Formats: sequence, C-alpha cells, structure tokens
Amino acid sequence: MPVKDIYADTLSDFRSYLKLERSLSSNTVSSYAGDCEKLFVFLQKRDVPAPEAATLDDLASFLEDQYNEGLSKRSQARLTSSVKAMYHFLDAEGRLTDNPCDRLETPKINPYLPTVLTVEEVFAILDSVDLSKPEGQRDRAILEVLYSCGLRVSEASELRISNLFLAEQFIKVTGKGSKQRLVPIGAPAIENLRMWLDIRRTWPVSREAEDNVFINRRGGRLSRVSIFNLVKKQAAVAGIRKDISPHTFRHSFASHLVENGADLRTVQEMLGHESILTTEIYTHIDTRKWQETILKYHPKKNL
Repeated sequence: MPVKDIYADTLSDFRSYLKLERSLSSNTVSSYAGDCEKLFVFLQKRDVPAPEAATLDDLASFLEDQYNEGLSKRSQARLTSSVKAMYHFLDAEGRLTDNPCDRLETPKINPYLPTVLTVEEVFAILDSVDLSKPEGQRDRAILEVLYSCGLRVSEASELRISNLFLAEQFIKVTGKGSKQRLVPIGAPAIENLRMWLDIRRTWPVSREAEDNVFINRRGGRLSRVSIFNLVKKQAAVAGIRKDISPHTFRHSFASHLVENGADLRTVQEMLGHESILTTEIYTHIDTRKWQETILKYHPKKNL
C-alpha cells in the first residue's frame, strides 16, 4: 500500500476511535485529527513509512517545529495531547512495540481562568431585554436558562419541550457525546420560560422544530449563532465591556455556585463535566477573587 494511503487510513481509523469509543464532540475530533494530519505530513517528509515507525526524536522534532511557529502554551499542550492520543490509539490497537509518547513531555501551562460576570452584571444583562418586542420574552427566557442551568449554547439551542419538567423544577439536557443529565432550574427561569411558551404557541412552527423550546420568527430552531449574537447584543445594551459569549453565563453560573459554598461534585454533575479536574477551574476563580479583595483592602496595601 502506498505510504500516503497508510497515513490516510490511520487518520480515518483514529477519527472513528475518537468519535465512537471516546465519545468526543465533533469539534474535538476535528481538532485532534487536524493536529495529527500536520504530524503525518511532517513524518512523510522525513520518509517515515508509517505512523507506527515514528521515533521519539521524530515526534519531538515535529513539536519543536510547531512550537517555534509561536503557538501559545495552551495550543502547545493541545497539540501534544493530540499526538499522545494518536499513539495511545495505535498502542491500544496493538500496532506498536514501543510507544514513543511514553517519554514525550507536555509543556506546563498556567490554569486558564475564563471571563466571569458578577451577579450585578448578570442582572443588568437580563434586565436589558426589551420585553415589548415580539422576541423579547424569548430572549429573556434564553438568558435566564443559560444562567440558571449553566447550559452550553448547543444545549440551549437543542432544548426540548418534552424535556422540561417545570412543576418538578428540573430539565433534562443532552450534552456532549449525547449524554443526558438532569439539571435543577430556578423560579425566575421557570417563570420566564412559561411566559415564553405561551407566546410561542402564537408563532408559526416548522415540523422539524415542533419540540424545540426556542424558535426563530420563521418557526425554525433557533441556532447557536443566533444565541451567541443575542448575548453579545444584550451585553452591549447593558453597558458590559467584558468580551463575553453564551459560555460566559455557564462560567458565571458555576463560579457563583462555588463562591456560595456549593460542593464541587454537585457543580460537576450540573455542568456535565466528565472529569472533576475540569470543574476545579472554578476554585481558581474563587481564589483569584478573594486574593484581589485582600490586596485591595489590606491596611498595608500601599507599603
């Protein structure tokens, strides 16, 4: 088989492994496969006959070349993770006698701290919605649900009427890898959802969107881009200068829970994080907040 075909087949098998066995999102699969495609081009230029034949020196040289292009520490870490995932796959498939990634070092990075809104900023955005417009109640309901439940934008876009259990104060959410979870929903979000659903009954609805909670004026499912634009618009109306997105409401939801003493495992379950390590970022945000408070109000701050 030609060398080019060997690499193409391996990449195709790797994509299937990430999607079917590891249940990663399509975006993550594309990122990992894209990184490994760059690696495979590099290896072929070095006349390595197959991915399995690569040595530690081959992989280290590839990463060094990529790092020298000015990648951030976070991008470097992801690139290294992609390469390690590829060789873990090859090892699990029995294609390796020695995994060169066992001795491959990952660059150390500082924890990423996302942008978080204060409670006052969240309320300002919620109150900025013009409820006199036909779509105003829908937009307010979207923002309330994003903050009350900590949903990803895709989860809000795909939220189903059949998965609302408002009398019981929870909703069923389909997250990454089609995994479902139950999420409590607060009274303000429930009230705004009910008002929106009353209005929704007067709108045209396409057959495909009959069970979607949030629809556009044409009756189709409201897209992720539309929700992204809504958040950007309302932040500007509210005078919020932070660079935010729908995910900022998710970060703010989790951060405010942790600040108020919520158990980290509970927050993990509500967010649908596979690993507690992902949720632990919100302890760093909480630490940053009280550190800033101490530095601001300490009696010796100017000494």
